[in-house]
Amino acid sequence: MLINGVDDLMYFGVLLSVAVRWAVSRFPYSGAGKPPMFGDYEAQRHWMEITVNLPTNEWYKNSTKNDLLYWGLDYPPLTAYHSMICGYIAKWFNPDWVALNTSRGYESYHHKIFMRSSVLVADIVFYVALIFYWSIVYKPWNIRNKAIAAGLCLLYPGLILIDHGHFQYNSVSLGFTLWAIIFMMSGRDLIGAAFFCLALHYKQMSLYYALPFFCYLLGTCLKLPWSKRIAKFLKLSCVVLIVSGICWMPFLRSLGDTLAVVERLFPFSRGLYEDKVANIWCMLSIVIKWKSIFSTSTLVKLSAICTLLSVLPSSIDLLRNPSLHKLRLSLINSSLAFFLFSFQVHEKTILLPILPVLLHLEDYPLPCVWFAYISTFSLIPLLAKDGLMIPFVALCALFLIGAIRGYEDLLLSLKTKSSRYASLSFCISVLGSVVLIY
Repeated sequence: MLINGVDDLMYFGVLLSVAVRWAVSRFPYSGAGKPPMFGDYEAQRHWMEITVNLPTNEWYKNSTKNDLLYWGLDYPPLTAYHSMICGYIAKWFNPDWVALNTSRGYESYHHKIFMRSSVLVADIVFYVALIFYWSIVYKPWNIRNKAIAAGLCLLYPGLILIDHGHFQYNSVSLGFTLWAIIFMMSGRDLIGAAFFCLALHYKQMSLYYALPFFCYLLGTCLKLPWSKRIAKFLKLSCVVLIVSGICWMPFLRSLGDTLAVVERLFPFSRGLYEDKVANIWCMLSIVIKWKSIFSTSTLVKLSAICTLLSVLPSSIDLLRNPSLHKLRLSLINSSLAFFLFSFQVHEKTILLPILPVLLHLEDYPLPCVWFAYISTFSLIPLLAKDGLMIPFVALCALFLIGAIRGYEDLLLSLKTKSSRYASLSFCISVLGSVVLIY
């Protein structure tokens, strides 16, 4: 036990998770060798190219130097700054990797090593290290149970396959969100609010969490005496404005610069959903041809109404009776409601509900493990297209074996009638998914 309060199993879990991440990175990525558009790997490389070679006020604007139809930046400023940092490092190694216009589709061996390494470093810094820290500071569980839960969080197949296989940096925004939760759990609401702002300014999909965070923070304000209530509300407002102002500062010089970013962040023209996403709209599209019946503006309103109706009950309850337990549950409800009902959803956004779900592993192991597996299964159309079915099967098997070994009494319990039904349903679900795959 190198650190007091940390089980040796935790160190094994961390090392195994890093090794697994690098092993997955040896498989194909999105758009590998598929010109002219390639895929998300090329999108991330292209953003490095744009942010290194163009001034900030041109990053989100269409021009001869920045064709927005070719993987134009469509994430908030913090993602752009991250791309710029990676871009300058890439330029230091080899200027050809980010040469303006001429570097499109660059896929050399050493460039792949660099790109994969950039994801691994970001994952270790923003997610792996944070899960390790969370396993130390979270008090109620014994150290072995914390090590098991943390190990499963690190070995969740969906995040590994999307970031290190398909190619993205989701661990950064999820890490910022986890920091927000951890600081709020320790009573440091102002710092927690700042980190959630960072998550929001890294990926706009963090809006899936916005209403629970807002209701929790406002609810804690309303529970205070009048004078302290106003003071805390003003402090929270200042934190949000300062963090947002710093992130957006280069784009606030003119209204045109600001609107250019906003238009890229919310591209309603892309449609109700992308590809084969496992949400309500895609499922019902088999019998209801949404795009043929309704206009885009109508679909935006319809999805907004359905999403709000799904999110409001838990959010209102959180506002009236704020607690950390309710916050974590409300984060699950809100992010899952957005995934199921909101506009412009794609497969990868299932990673947002999974973060708060994984934080309940010790409390509700069976439903959490079940949801984690099914959420990964929902990514199959994307993973199959990328040639990632082998790591999908291997990672899911590793995750399920670890979960059953760690929570054997709870996952395969036959003590009561309800537990027998739950365990049987879980096993049938897993076996059914295996049949569907093969």
